[in-house]
Amino acid sequence: MKTLQIKTAQNVNINFTAANVFERLLAFVVDNVLKFAYLYFTIEILGFALFQENDSGDPWTLRAIGVLFFLPVTFYSLYSEILMDGQTLGKKLLKIKVINEDGFKPSITDYLIRWFLRIVDFNLFTLLFVYIASLGLDNQESIITAFFIFGKLVGFLLILFTNKSQRFGDIIANTVVITIKDDVQFSQTILENIKESYVPTYPNVIKLSDNDARIIKETFKSATKNNDYKTLMKLRTKIIEVTEIKSNHKSDRDFIDTILKDYNYYTQHM
Repeated sequence: MKTLQIKTAQNVNINFTAANVFERLLAFVVDNVLKFAYLYFTIEILGFALFQENDSGDPWTLRAIGVLFFLPVTFYSLYSEILMDGQTLGKKLLKIKVINEDGFKPSITDYLIRWFLRIVDFNLFTLLFVYIASLGLDNQESIITAFFIFGKLVGFLLILFTNKSQRFGDIIANTVVITIKDDVQFSQTILENIKESYVPTYPNVIKLSDNDARIIKETFKSATKNNDYKTLMKLRTKIIEVTEIKSNHKSDRDFIDTILKDYNYYTQHM
């Protein structure tokens, strides 16, 4: 497995294990099985007649229903990753997730870019088919077959051979897919000692993810150890930007320490 070393905005190196091509392939298969299951059972429940034009049916209404029918499948990976913190159901099952190259949670724009560029990673054949078909070449069927296979493999070949196991969509969106199989190690890095009587100060810390909290803690420990007040100030600014918290602490160190304790409190009591 490839180990990724990501330098955060605070110049702290964090190590992650990149999800390999087989984990991502299995997650891809699981997600597509779910898509086909949705299509099959929905069609079985609604019936094929719903999508067929007849004398009494309004063709525009039928087309609109057809579009609505395919929307959950078309946007599946996009809304799943946004709502499930970088995971689809397939990724969740394989314990892999999408993160930004700076180690934080990707933005909605990042997820949108990844989703849109699937047309290059997995559906390049569709674009090539239109071009090849317009040429009218001899042995066109064999050429189309070859490009079909190539078009479906672009994403997997990039994952296999790029340094950070990124498909084209990941490269453009500045995202990577990591494995989180070692749940104990992944969680222990964000634990804080808090008393049962602890009263939290900032409810908005729940906007952070486990990965955000881990990066904050490691950066905080490093900056505190080295008396790096500039980094502490930058870290405080970044936390306030992400969580929209109004700080009650004058000290950067006290503020960040409270953020970590509050995060642990809310994640343990939710």
